[in-house]
Amino acid sequence: MNYFKKNILTLFLVCAVTLTVKAQVHEKSWRKITNMDEGSWFANQEAKDIAENVLLYQRNIGGWQKNIQMQKPLSIEEKKALINLKNSTKGCTTDNGATYQEMLFLSKIYRQVPDERYKKAFLAGLNYILEAQYDNGGWPQYYPLRKGYYTHITYNDDSMVNILNVLKEIKDTTDYFSIKPSKNIINKSKIAFKKGIDCIIKTQYKQHGVLTSWCAQHDENTMLPTKARAYELPSLSGQESAGIVLLLMDIENPSTDIINSINSACIWFEKVKLKGIKQERIYNEAGKTISRTIIQDEKAPPLWARFMDLENNTPFFCDRDGIKKATLAEIGEERRNGYGWYTNQPSKVLEKYPEWKLKYDSVLSKKKE
Repeated sequence: MNYFKKNILTLFLVCAVTLTVKAQVHEKSWRKITNMDEGSWFANQEAKDIAENVLLYQRNIGGWQKNIQMQKPLSIEEKKALINLKNSTKGCTTDNGATYQEMLFLSKIYRQVPDERYKKAFLAGLNYILEAQYDNGGWPQYYPLRKGYYTHITYNDDSMVNILNVLKEIKDTTDYFSIKPSKNIINKSKIAFKKGIDCIIKTQYKQHGVLTSWCAQHDENTMLPTKARAYELPSLSGQESAGIVLLLMDIENPSTDIINSINSACIWFEKVKLKGIKQERIYNEAGKTISRTIIQDEKAPPLWARFMDLENNTPFFCDRDGIKKATLAEIGEERRNGYGWYTNQPSKVLEKYPEWKLKYDSVLSKKKE
């Protein structure tokens, strides 16, 4: 092979690899991109281009809107429109991973490319989180506050858990985030984290005097389980409660209240798990669920309902009419296939629980002595 042909082949292979990587990344969701392992990809031009989008989408208040696929290329007109929206606070939220995911991406690229703009944007996001916290320790779904159920203390889709996980890494001065705030912000994060955990402890629901779990959202004034959308009634959540307990389990030297909270929640998870059933789904070509049914399967691992009755833990399902139904088959196709009604997340809690219990039950016994 002569020199010219060899160079052409090399160039072709490099371009092919580049295009393959680009296609793989751009076909991922924004959530999956932000969860990619740290490494050299975050130093390449593609990552830098995405970072420019992240910076453009951030509002001056420090937060981001939700459900934005940051990796999608922007036209000149779209970029101008985003610049004009910088002073707007409409839609800034921590729902669906918003703000948390963008901060995570900025931290990963900053470790490879120490651009001060990334640091500034990350710290603005952190400040946004700190400002949004209620005096009682909870966080609303939107900040500035948006009228409606959005003002409730929001555990839904791990919104508050994501926030507290950020604050935990900041207050513990770990290397998880490459961007390091000032001592003043670290101290503020410590206070905010403690208040957030206190809020979790206070909102854990007592069912006939016995601690159980949490609702997906709690009233910001009474701190009791409350309604969100029409089909999201006050209930005990198998989904959101799992994320809360995993967060509590990661706390070193937990207080008696935290230990009791975890023990109570794990007892509840065991009590309400569903055996002998599994979800069966049919997907379309785009990977979207077009049919969801529950079938009997004695060998299936346990599942937990997303919503359970506050009085007796009975699973229920709801359509947009807000009327409880006993089975998934009783609600319309749109909500049946477009919402997560079952979860296996508590299995992660129960897998971790024995080791945690062995470590901290003796601590609790000593504290009682």
